[in-house]
Amino acid sequence: MSEDGIPRPVREAYDLDDTAAERVSVGWINRTFVVRRGGARFVLQRLHPVFAGEVNLDIDAITRHLEAKGVQTPRLVRTRDERLWVTQGDGVWRMLTFLEGRTVDALDPPRAHAAARLAARFHRALDDLDHRFHFTRPGAHDTPAHLAKLRRLRDPSHPQADAIVPLGDAVLEAAASLPALGALPQRIVHGDLKATNVLFAPDAPRARALVDLDTLAYGTIAAELGDALRSWGNTASESDPEAAFDRAVFTAAMEGYAEGAPGLLTDAEVDAIAVGAETIALELASRFAADVYEDAYFGWDRTRFASRVEHNLARVRAQLQLARSIRAQRAELEAIARRAFGR
Repeated sequence: MSEDGIPRPVREAYDLDDTAAERVSVGWINRTFVVRRGGARFVLQRLHPVFAGEVNLDIDAITRHLEAKGVQTPRLVRTRDERLWVTQGDGVWRMLTFLEGRTVDALDPPRAHAAARLAARFHRALDDLDHRFHFTRPGAHDTPAHLAKLRRLRDPSHPQADAIVPLGDAVLEAAASLPALGALPQRIVHGDLKATNVLFAPDAPRARALVDLDTLAYGTIAAELGDALRSWGNTASESDPEAAFDRAVFTAAMEGYAEGAPGLLTDAEVDAIAVGAETIALELASRFAADVYEDAYFGWDRTRFASRVEHNLARVRAQLQLARSIRAQRAELEAIARRAFGR
């Protein structure tokens, strides 16, 4: 193992220089580095154990299709012996092309417009692809299953019970009154369109690429754009209990998406976007709450919190407050979406 934590066999497989790797702190799941080979930069990642190496087969096939349609994404780099990933004792490693740009934690209306327009082009480009996935995570956005798990884990004897039990109960109560989304078309989606997974041009609000493609899957636009908008439209950080939903960001995103893929979405999909954002905020709140009990999954910010449990408690409060803000504006948001899409 080298000093930067990259196993020697991984460096050898990708012919990497001996220069120290730069650790990238964005993201809470995969361990990410910027590395060099022949002076060029690449992104090297050790995948979280929830992802099997076969996820790279899907990424390779789908990014090749996107590239043929003129949609830029990071591309996988093969090893010296043409493998798409390397398996070591500490997990699965892979390397991707490096794209110049920047990510931001929060989107203003111009960036939300650009990000949504790119997401629409991404969805449009994949609309004709019939892909059989090699790796899937069943139930990734199965909201009832996440809520049921939280209900099962409820434990008044937990060391943080005074905080987590009432918080978890509030999440479950809010979710109980969510309207049903109904049957919606299944499309190939990114699966995790939070703000930091959109790469922007360094000096302009122009979206260059969607990154972190491990969550590619068949899913609904309600979950896809709901997840995007609960991130893009949050006026505070993901851990801030003063979270609120920004209607101007939502408006810009709806207009950007409608421009990027006119006629792609059905009326039912358009009508489900606002409820989708509220649903995903509550789903994520339930997942953070479950991890308070399990203390095993989400990464956490050691510079701000004493433990994963403490960070997850803050995130539950924030996502619950965000869902409440969306609910208070839901009728207006639905009207904005219909106008943007000409419905």
